[in-house]
Amino acid sequence: MSGIQGSDDGKTNAPADRGAASRRHFLRGSAALALVAAAGPALAAVLPAAPLFEVDTPMPPPEWALLERAVLDAHAAACEAFFARYFDPRSGYFRAIERWGANDGPDDAIENVNDWPHIYQLGGAERIRELYELAYEGHVRQFSQARTTEVPFARQGMYFREFPVMMDWMHNSEGLTVFNVMGLGDPYAQRYRDRVRRFAGFYTGEDPAAPNYDPKHRVIRSMFNGSRGPLMRKATALDWTGDPIDLTGIDPKSLLHGERSYEEMLEHFKDYTDTTGDVPLNLGATGLVANAFMLAQEPKYRQWVVDYVDAWIDRARANKDILPSNVGLDGTIGGEAGGKWYGGTYGWGFSPVIPMTGERQDRNRIPFAILGFFNAYLLTGNDKYLDAWRRMADSINSNGKMVNGKMAYPTMYGDEGWYSFKPAKWAVGAEELYLVSLNPADRARTAASPFIDYLEGRNSAFPVTALREALAHIRDTGDAMRQDKTLPDTRFVDTVMDQNPASVGALTMLMQGGQNMHRGALQFSTLRYFDPIAGRPGIPQDVAALVDSMTQDSAAVTLVNCSPSQGRTVTIQGGAYGEHQIMTAAINGGVAKRVDDRSFTIRLAPGAGARLQLKMRRFVNAPTLNFPWAGPAVDEAPRVITEDKKPAAY
Repeated sequence: MSGIQGSDDGKTNAPADRGAASRRHFLRGSAALALVAAAGPALAAVLPAAPLFEVDTPMPPPEWALLERAVLDAHAAACEAFFARYFDPRSGYFRAIERWGANDGPDDAIENVNDWPHIYQLGGAERIRELYELAYEGHVRQFSQARTTEVPFARQGMYFREFPVMMDWMHNSEGLTVFNVMGLGDPYAQRYRDRVRRFAGFYTGEDPAAPNYDPKHRVIRSMFNGSRGPLMRKATALDWTGDPIDLTGIDPKSLLHGERSYEEMLEHFKDYTDTTGDVPLNLGATGLVANAFMLAQEPKYRQWVVDYVDAWIDRARANKDILPSNVGLDGTIGGEAGGKWYGGTYGWGFSPVIPMTGERQDRNRIPFAILGFFNAYLLTGNDKYLDAWRRMADSINSNGKMVNGKMAYPTMYGDEGWYSFKPAKWAVGAEELYLVSLNPADRARTAASPFIDYLEGRNSAFPVTALREALAHIRDTGDAMRQDKTLPDTRFVDTVMDQNPASVGALTMLMQGGQNMHRGALQFSTLRYFDPIAGRPGIPQDVAALVDSMTQDSAAVTLVNCSPSQGRTVTIQGGAYGEHQIMTAAINGGVAKRVDDRSFTIRLAPGAGARLQLKMRRFVNAPTLNFPWAGPAVDEAPRVITEDKKPAAY
């Protein structure tokens, strides 16, 4: 059969380098199982496991189920229309002004398909995968060919070896939001696997052409780093702003950052000079290395993440549990910022002047570092990585004071001490941390959350409300796109990002008990689904899933087959990467059956549904990108059981 997968409309845009393991994507239905069975032992590993449950209890599709299917299915046409408007259908290039810079640089171009990999891995159309893969291939070619004339390190290409030549990890992370989750859709494409290892090598010290990391001092040597190594001098406004540009004739809609001239763009970045040395934003690089580990469980990648994140924990411990915002080349706190632990660009004391208003704005980007601690937790299950963030919050909030008769808490620190006091406690990342840990003590730190209230039985309307809002987003972004008058030579690459139709937040929460954090985040969720008959990730056609309860050792989810005529088979996995072990499963309050595995399979008769109660052990398996039926190489992967699975007291 052909090695090119056709979409529903007959188009063929899938990359041609898919490996043999991935080609099972092209097998469908009973014919797939017959072909695999006839092939004998060589392909036996792709056969789905026998269903643990055969569900034939009728369940008329609830409103949430019909809405969920509508949201999933609506993305196919919406994404197709967005791609046709803003991307070249042959090359995958984004149709906009190509520029280097922190305002409108290459990272923003690929962010126009943010969440498309999530939609696909939830069960969205195959065509969506074809489109985001084409967009990514076009992206790396487009910005490898795009060159600066004035910015020195990008004159031979903004990308080198398919990766940014050097930039800070607020922007590098944003540009990896799509790439870092592409493995959820197809981890077997050789081109993807090669890139993951190459990109990780830029930061593990294995690639001598990109000497970003010093293993002796456990530092990434500059805020500006990438495939050409670190920038070992003070950054300039030009480095951040990009080449001169005349904004005359640029569509006003494109001026998202407010600057009215190139001179104001330079003025924006005039204080962004202290970049040498390590900064918490560099923890974003752990996502690349974690993905490399999840390809084949090579211990060196896990060890690098542990070593680097541990270094930051040590630095926080030596600094009253607060992450310093600059670390010297020799590992000393504040070493490259005049000894100030709070110094450096995007640091605790970074409040530059906004050129359009003349006022200062707080631009502390320490909160983005939380993903590094989550990644280490994913690979180890060790609560110390979450506890480091808890201790930092406690330390910051211990500096609260009365302001106008009310308690206020700081968010910034400068030469005069703590400043920028706010009426609420510093709780950055609190909700995200709770949804990872499910520790009741972490729940106490969170603010109001409709999703968490729903899980706790206080917001029963949330599923229908959230899914209706998702449909409204798809409609509204389509209206905005149709009304958009920008042209490729009058729009920047970030101009139409808010017209991206992907609306994945409600789906991820309700279907997977998960969250989407962007900025290069990996996927964190309680459950994930696969279609073993179609041989692909995602909930099968016609099936809907609703998580309604999650604790540290349990979860409950309702599955319903909305088709009145076709049975469906679903594989349920513990966690996005099989990191959770499912111990037992029961349906509709019945007797629990033993699972003791990363996943199990259930068969739903036409029009049938059931509520499953699962007992689980969270973050006890080595995470993997392989699909559940990939065979012994995954089933026998070393399990990571840490010495302390109980949350630390605090």
